Amino acid sequence: MFRLLSRTLGRGLLRAAGRRCRGCSARLFQRSSESQELEVLVPSPRVAPHGRGPGLLPLLAALSWFSRPAAADRDEQQGAGGAAPEDAADEAEAEIIRLLKRAKLSIMKDEPEEAELILHDALRLAYQSDNKKAITYTYDLMANLAFIRGQLENAEQLFKATMSYLLGGGMKQEDNAIIEISLKLASIYAAQNRQEFALAGYEFCISTLEEKIEREKGLAEDAMSEEEKANTHLLLGMCLDSCARYLLFSKQPSQAQRMYEKALQISEEIQGERHPQTIVLMSDLATTLDAQGHFDEAYVYMERASELARQINHPELHMVLSNLAAILIHRDQNTYHMAKGNYGYREVNRLHTPFQPTEFKLPRIPVRVNTEAISIHRIFPG
Repeated sequence: MFRLLSRTLGRGLLRAAGRRCRGCSARLFQRSSESQELEVLVPSPRVAPHGRGPGLLPLLAALSWFSRPAAADRDEQQGAGGAAPEDAADEAEAEIIRLLKRAKLSIMKDEPEEAELILHDALRLAYQSDNKKAITYTYDLMANLAFIRGQLENAEQLFKATMSYLLGGGMKQEDNAIIEISLKLASIYAAQNRQEFALAGYEFCISTLEEKIEREKGLAEDAMSEEEKANTHLLLGMCLDSCARYLLFSKQPSQAQRMYEKALQISEEIQGERHPQTIVLMSDLATTLDAQGHFDEAYVYMERASELARQINHPELHMVLSNLAAILIHRDQNTYHMAKGNYGYREVNRLHTPFQPTEFKLPRIPVRVNTEAISIHRIFPG
């Protein structure tokens, strides 16, 4: 029976990730000749790329429904390096900001090679000017760029470097920014089939957030805004969703079911039943129930998900309807075999009308890859 690993291992994993290695900047980066094209990561969002574990795109989709941390908002308002707005005219800092804006634009335009070159220039300037926040921010952008390009080893080292600078700057381990990076590291380990590290990472993220939410329950509005509390809940939902997907991939559907149920409850409470992510979670939970043979219960969730997806013209309506068709086929086959055992083969064959999946007219909706799902902690304005 599956059991999450001890939290001490998760803490140890985080401490190891937070260690800064000397000279890492000279070893971390691979040039574009070794990179994959973005199209490698564009199959159906809930399908794992071959040979890469449970896939990265679902996590990137999940990241898009989590607001940026409040701490990042405060840093952005203060400006780079915490300086007053009038001090932002410093030539080196202004050049770094310009380069980072260019890099973000290149990422949004699906020009990863150009973005990587620009980020290298920004990192060089940040080191030359000894701007710690600029170094951290640039590492974070480079890590996310490597992440969406499928350069997992490179992304791992860059995320660790980012975490090292954040922790070295006084950020707490329970900060949402640290949890988000830990979640990405866990997803990388899952894609690499490094099960022990993946489960330890998921355990750390989930248990830390659950304890944090419990402590924040009694805080007044002036101590912590409702938006900040909601962001923490949504981040927990994202962690549960990612962990559930890995458990389902690892053929542990009953454990995945519990994770999906919690994630769905959070999404419904914070974002509402009609939110696109709520509908996707509802569909995923139904698929998990279907994998366990709970066809009737799976149908209830999937039928509701398809109804809501039609109402809001969900971009993944085709996926929801396809899953609904599969559940109906499984339920119909199960009923057929049960009746066959009870009433005899000939009588059931005479009465049985096979389910025809062509009754569903699946719309041809292209898969949308939301590049804004790249999670970055904005320290610089813009």
